[in-house]
Order: sequence, then C-alpha cells, then structure tokens
Amino acid sequence: MDLNLKEKVIVITGAAKGIGRSIAEVFAKEHAIAVIVGRKPEDNEKVVAAIKESGGQAAQFVAELSNPEDCKNVIAAIIKKFGRIDGLVNNAGVNDGVGLENGNYEDFMASLHKNMVHYYLMAHHTLPELIKSKGAIVNITSKTAETGQGNTSAYAAANGGRNALTREWAVELLKYGIRVNAVVVAECWTPAYETWIETLPDAQAKLDEITSKIPFENRMTTAEEIANMTAFLLSDKSSHTTGQIIHVDGGYVHLDRALANA
Repeated sequence: MDLNLKEKVIVITGAAKGIGRSIAEVFAKEHAIAVIVGRKPEDNEKVVAAIKESGGQAAQFVAELSNPEDCKNVIAAIIKKFGRIDGLVNNAGVNDGVGLENGNYEDFMASLHKNMVHYYLMAHHTLPELIKSKGAIVNITSKTAETGQGNTSAYAAANGGRNALTREWAVELLKYGIRVNAVVVAECWTPAYETWIETLPDAQAKLDEITSKIPFENRMTTAEEIANMTAFLLSDKSSHTTGQIIHVDGGYVHLDRALANA
C-alpha cells in the first residue's frame, strides 16, 4: 500500500535506536524524509547513513529534549533546512525507575521532563507548520500508564500524561484538520529490552515467561510493527482516525490472560 508519504518531512524524536530507529526506517521506505532528533550526533549519523545507503532520505539534528530551549531551537533548525514539517512522532523517553519509595521530588520532575514535557514542547513548536501542512501527530506511549509496573511512578505518570495529551490535542486541533493519535507499546523487542533481560539470572526463562503471557502468537512485538502502525496513522490512509490510543501489543494489555496458554 502506498501511504502517500513521498517527500513528507517527518520529525521523529529518539530515532537513533530501538523503536525510534525502526520508525525512521519505515518512513524512509515510504519515501518520506525521516528527520532524526536525538542527543548523540554519532548515533544519529549511523541511522542517517544506513537509510541513505538503502536509498532513502534522512537528516539528523542534535537536541537534549529535557532542555526546553533545545526543543525550540531544533524545530527552528528543521524548519530552516526543509521549510516545512508534515508530521511529528514523539517517541523519546526512558523507563528510568523513579519509584514512590526510591525516588524524590527532583528525580520525579526530571523524569517528567525526560518523558513527557518535551512531547508538549515539540508539538507546541511544530504546530504552526502542522497547521500549514494539515499534518498529524503520533505519540508513542507505554502500557505502564494502564497496567502499572512497580517502582516507576514517574514513567507511568508521564505515559498517562502522553495518553491524556493525545486526546486533548485531538480535540484542540480539530479546527485545523490535524489528527493526533497514540501507539501504546507493551512487550516490544528492542536492543534496550535485550540488554535489560540479559541482566537477569536466567534471561531465557524470564523471556519465555513474558512471551507466554502475550496472547497473540506468544511472542514479543517487533519494533517494525510499532513503526508500521505509526506510519499508517501519520498517512492520509487513516484520514478519519483521531484521538485514538492504539495498542500494538498482541493483546497483552486487554485480552484475558487465560487465552495466552490456550
């Protein structure tokens, strides 16, 4: 299916690794211009080089998104280079383990800046261009907002905020014809997930336990599956879809656990 994304300028935060990188690669395959925003230029450049080597278009911009000025400045730099923005994917963040018992005010607020505040700032600074292009926004969020996880109060709160902002922006931006949706990630196989699982005493046993509880096919979601849904939601093929919080998770969050071993 042609998603009609050719030459569209799509800004993707946290696109140097994991889910963000897959999102950038899928947009490039759809002939969009994948604009990678990340903290480390060397990591950004690796993705840009890989995309260009495969015949796609990409560019990178460096920003520490927990710094509000960086959010403002990076959008200005993107507009200066391309003259337009057609879509925004808010993806950057980290499950940083700031819990109720082991956290404090400073850590909690810092985590909100790392995980939610820049979602607002990137959308705020991008909005004038999205109004011109009648673009769209996709927020990548986590199951932790709905299921909890334990010892990650700040990250769970940030994701609850991401979901709420998705619905709020969908309402506020109706008048501009701008659609806003969210893709919820549950158990998705990424390099970061692999690194975490390998820290456990019996990594394979834990992985088997987790996948046994994923109802559809008893397997992890792939980053590409998240990316495919993201591209669809930013395309005009989803032209009447807005305000939706879509779980790409093999039924992990909503289906009866009894189904997992059926």
